[in-house]
Amino acid sequence: MQRSAVTAVGAAVALLVLTGCSSGGDTGAVPAGAPKTTPAAATSRDAPPSPSAAPAKGSAKVVSTAAEGLASPWGLAALPDGDLLVSSRDEGTITRVDAESGRKTVIGDVPGVSPAGEGGLLGIALSPSYASDHQVYAYFTTEGDNRVARMFYDEKKPAGQQLGAPDTVLRGIPKGSIHNGGRIAFGPDKMLYVGTGETGETGLAQDRKSLAGKILRMTPDGQPVHGNPEADSVVYSLGHRNVQGLAWDSEKRLWASEFGQNTWDELNLIEPGKNYGWPDAEGKAGEPGFVDPVAQWKTDEASPSGIAYAEGSIWMAALRGERLWRIPLAGRESAAAPQALLSGEYGRLRTVLSAGGNKVWLMTSNTDGRGTPKPGDDRILLLEVA
Repeated sequence: MQRSAVTAVGAAVALLVLTGCSSGGDTGAVPAGAPKTTPAAATSRDAPPSPSAAPAKGSAKVVSTAAEGLASPWGLAALPDGDLLVSSRDEGTITRVDAESGRKTVIGDVPGVSPAGEGGLLGIALSPSYASDHQVYAYFTTEGDNRVARMFYDEKKPAGQQLGAPDTVLRGIPKGSIHNGGRIAFGPDKMLYVGTGETGETGLAQDRKSLAGKILRMTPDGQPVHGNPEADSVVYSLGHRNVQGLAWDSEKRLWASEFGQNTWDELNLIEPGKNYGWPDAEGKAGEPGFVDPVAQWKTDEASPSGIAYAEGSIWMAALRGERLWRIPLAGRESAAAPQALLSGEYGRLRTVLSAGGNKVWLMTSNTDGRGTPKPGDDRILLLEVA
């Protein structure tokens, strides 16, 4: 994702100064002497750390390649039979991957997708009632906004025609050439969570009436949920620059990865109504009223994308950093400094998805115009983690 610096001119005019690409070329300055990777304090101290912290060091071993030759893959979802669905950001299609043979079948395209810049067909998720309703949810960019829609997946129809017409669940999420967010996931409460970006207009992240720069929580039909900070709003947390990963730990706590600008990328523990600081704070700022991240990284080491929880740790894909980060947890805090794995072995990494137990799926992102594709890119790997 692209990183920008904004200088206010007057009260209403902003000049966006592109400082590179957070998913491919940011070289922001870091304070002298600052550590490269810093675990931070918990977002709240009203709960003690878990007595069973994850080990400080772990491992990630590639045990198989599930698919190769994917074009600009972004979102990933696992079907009940173990096969995978993959969204293509630039082609606007969803492909089914046979997890055993690697065979790829385009099940259909998503009408209305308008790919440009960092926008296009992004995150996908299955309905929590998929066994009965066969609904596939998708977050995508149109000519006028970002939105979430659901489609009926009919496996009995011919390949390429298996997706029904999109039923829009939520529209009006601001769009931009950068920072469109796009990760969606159903939580343990069976509610839909959506990570959005501030589109390069930094002030939107603090605007409580805007859907940009937020994490949203809604019913599967797109309605506000009881327990949200405001009864008539889907906004769950604010002050985000560009949320790219969502995952829940074994205690049902929500974690999110987020692009910083020039200095710090973040892993945050998300709580309803909390403000995560952007654009007034980046990384562990210690500013009153804002929540500090649990862990932070220099931007050239991360540019974080998808995350998953497995074996007591958060596993975070890094785009520009071209590595898989393991963040061992002790309850609400980091148990030890994050550990870099698979550094430089597979290029840019986009999405991580739990495959159950000590297995996770890992998807690369070298064909999105910012990587250097190698033969076989892009691919989905099955990892054994510890």
